[in-house]
Formats: sequence, C-alpha cells, structure tokens
Amino acid sequence: MAIPQDVICQSAAIPVRSGRVCLVNSRNGKRWVIPKGCREAGKTAGEIALQEAWEEAGLMGALEKEPVGSYLYEKAGNRYHVTVFVLNVTQMTEDWPERHFRTRRWLAFRQALTNIEDRGLRKLLCRVLAKNRVMLLT
Repeated sequence: MAIPQDVICQSAAIPVRSGRVCLVNSRNGKRWVIPKGCREAGKTAGEIALQEAWEEAGLMGALEKEPVGSYLYEKAGNRYHVTVFVLNVTQMTEDWPERHFRTRRWLAFRQALTNIEDRGLRKLLCRVLAKNRVMLLT
C-alpha cells in the first residue's frame, strides 16, 4: 500500500504472552491502546515497535518477522499509518520509562477487543486471534 506523503508513519506492537494481550492506557488515560510511536530516521519499523513496547509498557521479547498488518487513523487533524507487529513477550519489568503516565493491563483477547475503540486495530487483533486460536482456550 502506497502511503501518502501527508500521513505520519508509526509502528506498534501487540504484546502477547500465555494467551493474553497487553494493552496500555493512552496518554490522557481515556482509552486502551497498544504501544506505538512515530517512526524515526535510521530505525526500522520493528525497532520502533520494540522501543515503544519497552517505553510504554516495560515489555521485552521477540517480534514476529513480518507485520501482522497496518491501519489508518486520524487525530488532531493529522492522519497516521501504523505498521503493527506481534511481540512475543519474554520479559516484563516493574519499572519502565512511562510507568507514571501509563498502566499496562493483561487481558484475554476477547476482553481486549471490547476495550479497543479503533476499528482498524480491532481488525488486526482479530487476525492475531484467528492465527493463534489456541489462545482462546487459555
């Protein structure tokens, strides 16, 4: 998909572990989201996804090689294109850079779907769930 020049590119991670997904609250605390942030020169989309998972949720692990997909959204008059990776979490810390601004919450996939407002992100989470059906049984 060709991305228009006026669109801001971001990368994100859907953190998964033991059949659950981790959401973090948005900066204003009103919504549940996945860790994401703007792309930076000299860094790959995957590197940014890993960086944001650490900064926003204190999570580390291994990204799946290919993105699960992408979605578009608008905020404050800007358009954003988010490339999303699945992060298989191997480590969690109790102290992380944005812990005073964000809360992380581990939820079953179905619960996470009901907490996410953005339709594009919900669609990607459904794709991850379908790919990993065994997680429903956990």
